[in-house]
Amino acid sequence: MQLFFLRNMETFFIKDDVHFNAKDIFECGQIFRYVKKEEGVYGVFSADKYAIVSPSPMGWQIQTKDREYFRHFFDMDTCYGDIISRLIELSPILKEATEYGKGIRILKQDLFETIISFIISANNNIKRIQLIIEKLCLYLGEKTPYGYAFPTKKTLSSVDAAFFRQIGAGYRADYLQHTAKMLFNDFDLEQLKSMDTASARKKLTELKGVGAKVADCILLFGLSRYDVFPVDIWIKKVYHKYYECGLPHSQIADFFVNKFQNLSGFAQQYLYYYLRNIDK
Repeated sequence: MQLFFLRNMETFFIKDDVHFNAKDIFECGQIFRYVKKEEGVYGVFSADKYAIVSPSPMGWQIQTKDREYFRHFFDMDTCYGDIISRLIELSPILKEATEYGKGIRILKQDLFETIISFIISANNNIKRIQLIIEKLCLYLGEKTPYGYAFPTKKTLSSVDAAFFRQIGAGYRADYLQHTAKMLFNDFDLEQLKSMDTASARKKLTELKGVGAKVADCILLFGLSRYDVFPVDIWIKKVYHKYYECGLPHSQIADFFVNKFQNLSGFAQQYLYYYLRNIDK
């Protein structure tokens, strides 16, 4: 994946550089379509949109042809300082975790792209996930001045499982084929937005390849539902290291949601990012 610089891109600045840091945002596991330069410059793709994020003396600089889209994408109307203060009151370990990852912002990602991406992410590693998604866009996405857009529902529904196996999806190929057809033909994504979280989770698990953890990732990153707590191997380590109280792994998500309520998604990202990086 390349980093593209274009003419006639609009520039705006994020001046709250305490609670905005490109490394924290892009490398905390919530998004896969980005490219990094060593100078701290990142290019990020979302659906058919693109932005360049880079540090500057005026704060973080965003260059894009879709300013309002990326203001929303980066959740710029939310005060993360207030969220961090409330999380620390609920759990002292969040003081360390939020200090470490204080630049995280939970992105408001395209829902269709989020569903497909997190099906690919199941039992997978970041580099391989990124490679599969990059191939998906290269072969099926519309060409733009800055690379290839994420494929549309119609285009993705037109390919068979063999295509997904060819680009490295492995056993997920059948899930992707089935789900792509469902999402194009008879699964109402808009309906999810009006459902309560429990109902939306149940509906999402009707899709092949979407279990509890993937559903919670979709709810958090694609639907901005903050009353969820996706649990993977790192969150299990978080639980055993800081919150152990004898629960089976199947009850860890409920434990954290009961503790953090509508701040659960924020707590999850800080704790996940913190332990994954310090426990090496």
